[in-house]
Amino acid sequence: MSDDTPDRLMTFPLGEHHREDVTTGSGRRLSDLTLERVLSKDVAPQDVAASAETLLQQAAFARAAGYDQVADNLSRAAEMTRIPNRELLEIYEALRPGRSTYYQLLSLSQQITSLYGAELTGTYIREAADAYRDTGLLKTEE
Repeated sequence: MSDDTPDRLMTFPLGEHHREDVTTGSGRRLSDLTLERVLSKDVAPQDVAASAETLLQQAAFARAAGYDQVADNLSRAAEMTRIPNRELLEIYEALRPGRSTYYQLLSLSQQITSLYGAELTGTYIREAADAYRDTGLLKTEE
């Protein structure tokens, strides 16, 4: 299945109609996540994180419904499941206005693309670098 067309056998919302088919970031099925398991501490943080596959399926539904920007965001989110949380926080910090130079953001974009194959996220960072340059939100070169 491509991320441009939702699987016609899947019905939205996935969490309601396909609990056996939807997996979390740890690979657990959504149907395995019960209140009893949460209360018994048998659920880890990665067990409640969305998987890349689920995010791509959601992106397909959004695109099919005409919500291209939402679909793009979900596709980037799917890529970001491959990036460690610590690095995601560093990216967030680097993208705050006044925190990075233009060339630092371009370098970050290349790193994210090459290390994690996150081309959409790399493009997003490059676009942010251009927008920050055009609006004066970059850190001044020292």
